[in-house]
Parts: sequence; C-alpha cells; structure tokens
Amino acid sequence: MPVQSFAELIRFARRNSPFYQELYAHLPDEVAHVAELPVVPQADFWRANSPRHNRLLTAPLDEAVVFRSGGTTGSPKFSYYTRTEWREFTTAFGSGLVAAGLRPGHRVADLFYAGDLYASFSFILDSLHRSPVANVRLPIGGAAPFESTAATLEEFAVQVVAGTPTTLCALAARLTAAGRSMPHVELLFFGGECLFGDQLPLLQAAFPNAVARSLGYASVDAGLLGEAVPGDDPRVHRAFTPHTVVEILHDEADRPVEGEGVAGRLVVTDLRRRLMPVLRYPAGDRAEWVDRAAGVFRILGRAEEGVRVGPVSLYTQDVHDIVTAVDAAGVVTALQLVVRREDGRDGLVLRLASHEPARAGGELTDLVIKAVLAERPLYEAAVDAGHVNPLAVEWVRHEDLAVNARSGKLIRVVDERPHA
Repeated sequence: MPVQSFAELIRFARRNSPFYQELYAHLPDEVAHVAELPVVPQADFWRANSPRHNRLLTAPLDEAVVFRSGGTTGSPKFSYYTRTEWREFTTAFGSGLVAAGLRPGHRVADLFYAGDLYASFSFILDSLHRSPVANVRLPIGGAAPFESTAATLEEFAVQVVAGTPTTLCALAARLTAAGRSMPHVELLFFGGECLFGDQLPLLQAAFPNAVARSLGYASVDAGLLGEAVPGDDPRVHRAFTPHTVVEILHDEADRPVEGEGVAGRLVVTDLRRRLMPVLRYPAGDRAEWVDRAAGVFRILGRAEEGVRVGPVSLYTQDVHDIVTAVDAAGVVTALQLVVRREDGRDGLVLRLASHEPARAGGELTDLVIKAVLAERPLYEAAVDAGHVNPLAVEWVRHEDLAVNARSGKLIRVVDERPHA
C-alpha cells in the first residue's frame, strides 16, 4: 500500500472511526498539517479500542492479526494489523536491521518472547525474514531453557543474538557463572527496553567479541518509530520516513520542539495504517532532536519512568547515572527502584544486582547511598522531617530482579506499597 496523503488519511479516519469522528468534531472539514490535530488522549483511545463494541477501528474485525500490549500496567490493550499492514511494518523494520549491523549470511537467534498475544518474537522473526539481506533465522524464544538455548547458540556458532536487555543479561549471567563465553557472537541486538551502561560489563564478559546495538525502535501500538543509527550512542534513531511522522512536543503544551537538544514527549503519526489509525499518538517515551532536518533523535527513557516517594520525585535514568558514576569496578549489573511503605511512611530501596551479592555491599552500599542523597538532598530532608523512610540498598543476583511475567522485560520501578 503506498503512503497515503495526510489529508486523505484524516478524511478516512473521520468517516470510518467513531472515535476519531468525535475527537476531530471541532476541526474544519479539511486538515492539511499534522500540528492541526490534537494529541490522542491515551485513556480515551484505549477505552474506545476494546475487543467488543470497538469505536476506534475503521472496519469490522474480519481480517487482522491481534497483539496485546500494555507493558507492566497489567491492563490489557489490543493492537490490530491487516496482513498488508503487518507485511509493510516488518518489511520496513527489516530494512532498518541492515543499518543496525545485520550482514548477509548472519545466523540470528531470536530470543524475544512469544505467545499470549505478545508481538516481539513474531515481529523480529518476520522482520528478519523480510530483510533485504539473506540471513539464517533461529526462532529460540525467550522462555527456552538455558542449556537448550546455549547449546543452540554454540552448535550453530550464532553471530547475532536478539532479545530484550533483560534476557541478554540473564543469559550472560548464566554463562559467566558457568565459566563459559561465546566469542563467536558479533552482535547483541536489543530492543523493547533501554540498555544501560552498567549492563555492558556483564555482556562483555559472556560475549567478548560482541557489540551491543539497538535493532530499531518500534512498539506494537505505535508501530514504526525509528531505525538504528550507527555510532556510539544506541539511543539515537532516525524516523521511518515516509512511513511515519515523528514529533517531539514540549512538556507544558502540545507544541513541537523546534530546536535540538531539548527534551520532550515523542508523538507518532503512521501514514500507512488504516484499520487502527495511529494519529499523533504518544509513544510513551521522552526524546530530543539530534538532527531535526534529518529526522534523527535520541531516546531519553520512558516519559513516565520515575517514582514519587512521599514529596520526593526521582527519575530512573538519574539514579542509574548516579550509581554508574560511583561503581568504578562495574559490580552492579542492573538495578530497580523499589518503593515500600512501612510504619506509615514511603521509602525507596535500590535493588542492585551483582554476580556475588553477599560480597558486594559494605563500602559500595555507603557510596551509592551518599551519592544519591548528594544529588537529591530533598530526600534526606524528607527523612529528617519524618515524611519518608531512609534510603536503603538491597543486593540480589540478576535472576532475582522482578520482570514482567509475560514479556520478560525488567521492571524498572517496583511499587510494593499496598494500594487496597
């Protein structure tokens, strides 16, 4: 299907989707520019997109593939693609894999998750299948037993391993614990979540000759977002022009960010999807332009990825940066922010993963706590005032970190407070 004209796509959505008809009721008959549209209110979007009595889709659900999204919220959200839309989606993403480093003849292990309407395993497998370069595809999946996965990687001398950072790190932890490494692996293709610098030493130990690279930026709900850009920063991507229009909007208003290096919310419009139109849809991430004219941007983390402990707000990326700065020896392989409530007060626990958690505490624990409090003095002031419990550190093995039961992704913020 060719890229549709923007004006025709809007007319189609207004004519066939009750949701968009209502959302755009105040607009003039002809809309010529994406900035004239309101940003989609996500809560209303998903309420309209229910499996029964759907008000978002533009046609009866007679032919489509259905996937579930929703991340760690636990509230199911469903995305629909016709076979043509899915083919074009995976073809475009497959072309982007070449920019990420895929080479002719590469043997690629797909360790993403399958089943329960989850998209990533099928998405990566189909994208590899439709990539313009020949490759050998090994559909292992993220839930296969460790010994079976390791044996397949070694038997086929796999050169590319694709999975979430959590899956890749869990595999690396098992390999290093067993005194094994895989020097034949050249690329670690990650997706689905950010790869943090504190995870690289663990991956390097298990895959000494491998480079970790983003395989691209997409989501089952928002669709195509960005293809990988070669370079030292895996957060940098280029918009999938002409398939989509990517915008970065100011936090305080739905106004596009014009300059480079200014953080804002990433919003996407898909110019090819018609069954489930995605028009100025918030992708859920923060980003900044690197080269706006070329459509190159840097992902800065989840828009909502942070935590509030009493009166104190902390952002996951900030805490990661602080811990990495004091962890000179690379002891920490991953971390989670855990919020607990005891004695009537909230408190933050930094759950730090290490190869040998029993030996990792002591001085490093003190350094981490002091560094975080130095950067966030409001937290210590809140402790002194009796508003929150003191900051604590909890050491665990990598496999003890909390992950999403369905996707296997690391849960960056774990809220253990009772909400009943």
